[in-house]
Parts: sequence; structure tokens; C-alpha cells
Amino acid sequence: MAWGVLVVSGLLEAGWALSLKASDGFSRLWPSVSFVVLLAASMAGLAFALRSLPVGSAYAVWVGIGAVTTAVLGMTVLGEPASLLKVASILLIIAGVVGLNLSGSAHA
Repeated sequence: MAWGVLVVSGLLEAGWALSLKASDGFSRLWPSVSFVVLLAASMAGLAFALRSLPVGSAYAVWVGIGAVTTAVLGMTVLGEPASLLKVASILLIIAGVVGLNLSGSAHA
């Protein structure tokens, strides 16, 4: 259960990052409200997961999910430039998250 909550929290991290961008420096109300709500939900999920998961692995997975999702959505939805180096770097993040789980150090 904790891993499922952690994955959802990582996705919510991408949501608050994208909302922060859309808020235009907190000058737009609804994206700013979305940022606060998604941030609180993401942190609450991370806090819940940390009750039973090791902090180093769980935090790395949470950040990795958020970073990869944000980067991919930035390139595919927001039209940010994509490059071979960016895609390779995203794949390295994914490999690191998978490696943490396969190493056994991520399991409580």
C-alpha cells in the first residue's frame, strides 16, 4: 500500500510543479490554488509512505517519478524542446528508480 501511495504522490508532485508554472509567479488564482492543494496532497502521501518505507529510497523514487513526469509533460504538452540528451537523462532517472527497487534496499 505504501508504494502505491508513493507513486500517486510522485504524480501529484508533477501536478503541483505544472500548476506552479501555470500560476505565473502566483499571479493567477486557480493555478495557485491548484498548486497548494496538490502540494499538500503530495506531501501527505509522502509522509504516509515514509511511515513504513526507508526514507532514502522512498524520497528518491518520489522525486524521480515527479521529475520524469514533469519533464515528459513539459516536452509533450507544453512544447518544451526535446533532445536526445534530455530523453537519455530521463531514461537514466527511470533506471535509477528501478535499480533502487531491484537492489532490495527500497523494500521495508
